[in-house]
Amino acid sequence: MSSQDYVRLLDATIQHLERLRSDGVKFLPIAPSTLAALGAPTPKSNDPKSSSTASPKVAPTPATNSPQTRATGTPGRTASPRFPEEMAESFDTAKASLTPSILPISSTPAVLIPTTDVSRPLPPPLEHPGKIAAMHSLRERALACTRCAPLAKARKSVVVGVGDVAARLLFVGEAPGEEEDAQGEPFVGAAGQKLTQIIQAMGLTRETVYIANVLKCRPDTPSQAYGNRKPRPEEMSTCLPYLQEQIEIIQPQVIVALGATAMEGLFGKASVFITKVRGDWQSFRGIPVMPTYHPSYILRNQSLSVKRQVWEDMLAVMERLSLPISDKQRGFFLNPAG
Repeated sequence: MSSQDYVRLLDATIQHLERLRSDGVKFLPIAPSTLAALGAPTPKSNDPKSSSTASPKVAPTPATNSPQTRATGTPGRTASPRFPEEMAESFDTAKASLTPSILPISSTPAVLIPTTDVSRPLPPPLEHPGKIAAMHSLRERALACTRCAPLAKARKSVVVGVGDVAARLLFVGEAPGEEEDAQGEPFVGAAGQKLTQIIQAMGLTRETVYIANVLKCRPDTPSQAYGNRKPRPEEMSTCLPYLQEQIEIIQPQVIVALGATAMEGLFGKASVFITKVRGDWQSFRGIPVMPTYHPSYILRNQSLSVKRQVWEDMLAVMERLSLPISDKQRGFFLNPAG
């Protein structure tokens, strides 16, 4: 492992942890061996080039936030040639004890393989009775699904979806939480109440849209006493055909992807940064997709600017659907003094 590889690995690790924090993860299970490996002292270099007999070279002091500084923790100090190799050994030791929900972390994020090409056209639309029958068949198959054995064993409900099978607007989240698992309906907890408020502010109701998740079962949390965890890539890849079939049945005019995980599962990619794609139209099998923040993020971040960003995304959705927009709606979350 070269110095550049180590810096890329460090940056990828930092980005991954930041993304977990933005998704609401507060605690990560870490084994004692991991802590010991990560807390090991930096080894001294045995490279003869770094000895005092080597010809001195004057190098400019790196910026405080440069990769060199982040790697060594000391401005102006370069990592010794042996440092990355020995840190790689420590990292391999630590990696073996980390849970699958945390790893893999690499400088080149893994890409999920979608079971359907996201550019492939949709099949001919069904008539309304056909949509009802097709969704009923899908629900029956999902209720009996045991493809993810740990999730099937731990779940209380299979949360397929809720709303109008002929809806023009589809909201996609990541996975059921504890309350959704208990009630068998998506977005019924605090985040669900916030989503309902957003839908109503658009002049719609939960009954006139459709709400679904990438995962139909709550991710199991055997190492946690409470809380939820992010779905793993293999879980999203396994469950994605159900969501794809729902999209084929409903054939909405617009899809709203709620958060980074929804985007990752929907498009089969890893490490989507919602702050970078939020508000920019995407396309899933010819259907416009609007990425926006997950309602739970709004609950954690009550700033007016975040609320306005989400609302601007919804205004763009309303315009795409040719829904009426009042002056009052356009003015939501605008600073009167601004």
